[in-house]
Amino acid sequence: MPFKKFHDYLALEKNYSVHTITAYLNDLEEFSSYCSEAFGEGVIDMVSYSQIRSWIIELVERGVANRSVNRKISSLKAYYKFLIKVGVIEVHPLAKHRALKTSKKVEVPFSEQEMMKVFESLSPEDTFEATRDRLMIELFYGTGIRRAELINLKEGDLDLSGKTIKVLGKRNKERYVPLLPFVEDSLQRYLRHKRVVEHSDSGGFLFLLKSGYKVYETFVYRVINNYFSKASTKVKKSPHILRHTFATHLLNKGADLNAVKELLGHSSLASTQVYTHNSIEELKRAYGKAHPRNN
Repeated sequence: MPFKKFHDYLALEKNYSVHTITAYLNDLEEFSSYCSEAFGEGVIDMVSYSQIRSWIIELVERGVANRSVNRKISSLKAYYKFLIKVGVIEVHPLAKHRALKTSKKVEVPFSEQEMMKVFESLSPEDTFEATRDRLMIELFYGTGIRRAELINLKEGDLDLSGKTIKVLGKRNKERYVPLLPFVEDSLQRYLRHKRVVEHSDSGGFLFLLKSGYKVYETFVYRVINNYFSKASTKVKKSPHILRHTFATHLLNKGADLNAVKELLGHSSLASTQVYTHNSIEELKRAYGKAHPRNN
């Protein structure tokens, strides 16, 4: 079965993002190429688990990280689940597969001091680019939205009177996030400059390039990495780390875990609990400093 039908299924029925669909299809193409070279057959619909296992071994021997191997196998799992759904196969070849062990991935958030340094380094100029970059950073830190969510924000998603924004999350799930006063102020300044650069092809998107077109993923990453490189020595300086920082700082200040879950747009509490690691570390430090028997 051609991957085109699987693509349509992921896009139309599962509402997956373009980025996710591309990753799935790339993994399928890679496995198909392997099967063509190793077994002389590039059609992967009727493979056995032993054939998939041989690919896993080949990936590991090439030095591909276990986490990446597991992601590739997840793509295959989704594809074979789809084939069962449409009646092409009856038995899932990965039904009894167990994921490779991976070390726990701990994202290190920015400290409050690092965040302060970044805000102090932002240009005070009242220009389109300066106000856009400031708003971008403040929205990430003030709302915890994802990079794709920020890119796809439209001006119509703003409710300035209600002080909220409507965010379209994963699988087209909507949520409303409150706007803090410091974000509101930056938003008003940016909107004045946006009027000058936007045009009929701007699509109503909130964040634009100076050309008037919508910002894109690499551009947003560069903006964040550029500003945070001046204030932090951490290896990872990305929009995702800002999202992680938002959640961690809220939890450090005593925010309810369920409330943080809703703000982040997580479907389960388990997804939010990964952010409690750093909060616990902060609690340990405070506890160690404060307890009488430890001084």
